[in-house]
Formats: sequence, C-alpha cells, structure tokens
Amino acid sequence: MSQQGLREVEHETTVSAPAAAVYRLIAEVENWPRIFPPTIYVERDGHGKNEERIHIWATANGTAKNWTSRRTLDAEALRITFRQEVPAPPVAAMGGTWIIEPVSETRCRVRLLHDYRAIDDDADSLAWIDEAVDRNSRSELAALKANVEFAHAAEAVTFSFEDTVQINGAAKDVYDFINEADRWEERLPHVASVRLDELSPGLQTLEMDTRAKDGSTHTTMSYRVCRPVHRIAYKQVTLPALMTLHTGYWTFVENEDGVAASSQHTVVLNTDNIARILGADATVDDARAYVRTALSTNSRATLGHAKDYAEQKR
Repeated sequence: MSQQGLREVEHETTVSAPAAAVYRLIAEVENWPRIFPPTIYVERDGHGKNEERIHIWATANGTAKNWTSRRTLDAEALRITFRQEVPAPPVAAMGGTWIIEPVSETRCRVRLLHDYRAIDDDADSLAWIDEAVDRNSRSELAALKANVEFAHAAEAVTFSFEDTVQINGAAKDVYDFINEADRWEERLPHVASVRLDELSPGLQTLEMDTRAKDGSTHTTMSYRVCRPVHRIAYKQVTLPALMTLHTGYWTFVENEDGVAASSQHTVVLNTDNIARILGADATVDDARAYVRTALSTNSRATLGHAKDYAEQKR
C-alpha cells in the first residue's frame, strides 16, 4: 500500500482527572456504558495480553447499532491504538491512537490521533473523510472530557452488587424467561405493563411500568443486548430520580446442580435528589441502601419466578 494518500491528523483536550484514571476508564471497556452515554454494552470477543477485539453496541441518532474494532493497549505508556476491521466506503483504511499525558497529579492531556485513506486515494472522498474525522473527533473529545470528569468525580457514589439464585433447571429455560420480557406482565406481579421491541436479533428496547411496595408505579426504558444463552446486558435510559446511571446484566452459568442465575447492577446515585426523595436528614449511605433494596427486591422476585418456570420445565 502506497503512502501517497495517507492522511494523519491529531486532536486533543485537557481533562481534570489523573492520567492513570483516564487511561483505566478508556482501557477497561466495561466502563464505557457509564462514561459514554451512547454506549449500551461492550464485549471482548477475544484478547491476548495487550491486544483485544471488542464488539460495541451503541446508539446513534436514537438508533442502536453495533460494530467490531481491534485495540492494542500499553498501560505503561498510557497509549491505546485501534483499527476498524471493516471500514465503510469511502474509507479504505482507518485507525488511530489515544495518548494520555500527565499535566499534573490531577490533570492530563488526551490526544486522539487518526490515520486514514480514501478508496482509490480519491481527493473528494478524502476531503469528505477529513471533515467527518474532524467533526467526530471534536465531538468525541468534548464528550470524553465531560463524561470522564463526571465518572471520576462520581466514583464515591458509584457502586455495584449482584444477587444469585441456584436453579435446578436448564440455562436455556432461565435465559428464555428473562429474554421473553414481553410476557413479564403476565409472569411477574411487580410488572404492571411492558413494551418490548426487537430492533435486530438480540438487540431490544424494553419499556415497562413497575409497581413499588406502596402501590405506585414508575416507568423505565432500557436497551438490552441478548447473548444466548448465557448473558443479557442492559442500560437503562429512563431513570428513577435517585439514579443518574443504571446498567446491569443477567448471567446464567451451568453447574452440577443446574444453573446459577445472577442479576448484577451498577448504579451512580443522583445526590441532588436525596433530600427530596428520602428527607432532609437522609445521607448517601441511606440512598445507597434504599436503591440497592429496591433493585435487589425486583431482581430476586424475577429470579424466583424464573426458577419456578425453569424447574417446572424439567
């Protein structure tokens, strides 16, 4: 491949967070749903010590899409290189590098490098790619700055937990119960109504009205990525007042006694609403306990009904 039509460009921003923390948030793809609002779920399809292939599900202009990319990580140099597996025309090749450079103990410079070529080195196509890369890079770095700074600052109010139920049944039956959320209104007492849309195989939008203990209902909307028959990941995009983020996944792991079915949650608390919802004297610990109890109660109820369903199938 000649280098005649190869273009190399660079964009940068400064982030108010330590360089190592910013590198970790970008490198560990499980963080992406909480630092990049469009990202629903990221899965490693295969990886070695410093190289990985990642499958990304994300929204663009209200539509959920997915694609794959390859990355090479260098934690010592705080560098991450990436390359698209199948570029879309008019792009012939596209790759780049994230470089995180310490400015001080609490600030760093993030540089985003791209190299690319147009099909047949066409000048008009190259100009189009120039404009797209410049626009997208500026937008991505602005979002990265805002969301990484928020994620770093919010670590004190971010927490995760998991509930597990052992089921004497098959993983497929438990998976089917969770996957078939359009039937939850008839299967789960705490679900008042549900609307499920399959955007493409394994990619869903789920909107439902859930009953609280006091009889009130609240509406939530989530994107779900279903990976038969072992995992269903989701990201809630319509949130209760005490949360600014809620992601999670259901997992189904076969063992000698049947299947261990688990529900995992990651939450960022909305501290601005604690006093309004729980009272003037309520603390962050009170809010954490309240949210965990509410989510865990619903998860355990759902897992309990999934257990009954799967065990009756035996």
